[in-house]
Amino acid sequence: MTATPASPASPVPTPLADGLVLREARPEDLDQIGALLAERGEPADALDHRLVVEDPDAGWSACAVVVDGDRVVSTATLLDEDVRIGGMHLPAGQVELVATDREYEGRGLVRTLMRWAHDRSAARGHVIQAMIGIPYFYRLFGYEYAIDIPPALTVHTAPPGEGEPALRAARSSDIPAMAALQETAQNRFDVAMPHSEARWRWLLAHEASNLRVVERAGAVVATGRTTPPDDEVLLAEAAALDEASARELLRGVAASAPDSRMRVVHRAGTVTAAAWQEFLVHEPPTQAEQYYVRVPDVAALLDRLRPLLWHRLTTAGPDRTGRDIVISTFGAHYRIPVRADGLGRVVTGGAMQGPGAVGGAAVAPDHLPALLFGPHGIEGLTRIRPDVYAGDEELFQALFPPVTADLLSYYLPY
Repeated sequence: MTATPASPASPVPTPLADGLVLREARPEDLDQIGALLAERGEPADALDHRLVVEDPDAGWSACAVVVDGDRVVSTATLLDEDVRIGGMHLPAGQVELVATDREYEGRGLVRTLMRWAHDRSAARGHVIQAMIGIPYFYRLFGYEYAIDIPPALTVHTAPPGEGEPALRAARSSDIPAMAALQETAQNRFDVAMPHSEARWRWLLAHEASNLRVVERAGAVVATGRTTPPDDEVLLAEAAALDEASARELLRGVAASAPDSRMRVVHRAGTVTAAAWQEFLVHEPPTQAEQYYVRVPDVAALLDRLRPLLWHRLTTAGPDRTGRDIVISTFGAHYRIPVRADGLGRVVTGGAMQGPGAVGGAAVAPDHLPALLFGPHGIEGLTRIRPDVYAGDEELFQALFPPVTADLLSYYLPY
């Protein structure tokens, strides 16, 4: 099926094949979109969608639909994100709430909607997209696995304590305190994606998880996000002021579901990770789990990252003044001039099969997200990917070290 989506800034409907039409979602579509999402996903997805489109920070322009007459047959939603790396902020997009009516599968509707989402993302100034999703499927749309999802570890014993745990459901007035605790936790990571102000509001209202807080002397000192009580309860996105409040959080969640198996997401290096060490079963991971990242314009992203690359270069010490940093993705290459006072603008060139000959680095385009945002760095990727290597190893190990990451998304990736 061929389609030419309208500009993301334009509400003009776009005809597709077979009489279908792509357009921005409207309030009168709400019930149909909700029913479609609930039928193809989870019942709670209908509420999650309503929270987005009825919020002034997102609105109906965040959602697109494909319609057959008056019938909504496919939908997708684009969320605004902010990804921090080394103190820099990268505007980003995340595609969520994607669904197609079973009768209309196989017609390329998701591809059409992903193209709409990526066009809209570009119009909003996003330089990357990040998401969780069906294994392999989103690689068809330019996404690649890049950032490790932290493991969820089993709790074998709840922390001891006396009296009723100081745990309660979060309220809207707790949002500033919860956001501050998360900011402190995420400052320990090289790459971070926090919840937006709007998403904090959505998370308080949605049904797929619950925000909890621990209160001490009238102040919120710990927070976490739990799944509803069932055979298993997951505690994720935990952040705490100190180890005592972290243990109180774990004790409170365990007490709220005494008959359920409990797992917690391990955020390495944080207060909660240290406080919970003795209460967890540290099993080796059985399967790789990663976030998807898409880089739509390599030159634009590298340009955005120049201050960070300059900082890494000057901190590590190799002096390359007067030379170019050359990065090849084989089908194209990118030159970044090294000046005495910083890095110059990225210059894009044609295909380059052997960048090592000029001291450059090679990275296949599907490994670029992992190089920039992943835990291996260029040295680690070189050991496991034949199409990633560096001619000037000292230079590129300084520019592209392994990084730690912590992403908070609308849906828990577990």
